[in-house]
Amino acid sequence: MTTAKTQRTLILLRHAKAEQAHGKPDHQRGLAARGRHDARAVGRWLSDPSQGAAIDLVLCSTSERTRQTLDGLCAAGALVRESRFDERIYNASAASLLGVLLEVPDSVNTVLLVGHAPGIPMLAMALAIGGTGSTEAIERLSKGFPTSSLAILGFEGRWAALAPETAYQREFVVPRG
Repeated sequence: MTTAKTQRTLILLRHAKAEQAHGKPDHQRGLAARGRHDARAVGRWLSDPSQGAAIDLVLCSTSERTRQTLDGLCAAGALVRESRFDERIYNASAASLLGVLLEVPDSVNTVLLVGHAPGIPMLAMALAIGGTGSTEAIERLSKGFPTSSLAILGFEGRWAALAPETAYQREFVVPRG
């Protein structure tokens, strides 16, 4: 049984660079060539054994660019046990994204949330306890959250208890292909 002291990992990923497709609905925009390369770089970073990032559950926006980002990172070797596509993640606010995370079962220890700005960056900033965790990661995060960025947060307890200022920043990276 899961206890209140269970260590959790939340990885927040802003999708890779999208194409500038004039006349195409935003939801249907795919990745640009750079985005495809960067999505694979994210997968290589996540699959590096030193990261220890076996992902129990991916929660992904239904947009084409987030789906293609997930495809790229899986193709590059990221270990993903289960993926769910959720329309609530598409262009969601930080509060809406948090609502999705509160539904994660306690049997899941590591979640990757693939979404969009500004919701993903705002959620990363809201969850971290007053700048606790890696000072280097916090400094990099404070400079911006470009496409293909990963904010890796840790916290203890149940997903249903995740709230602003309950996590700490472990890492912030921007893998590039």
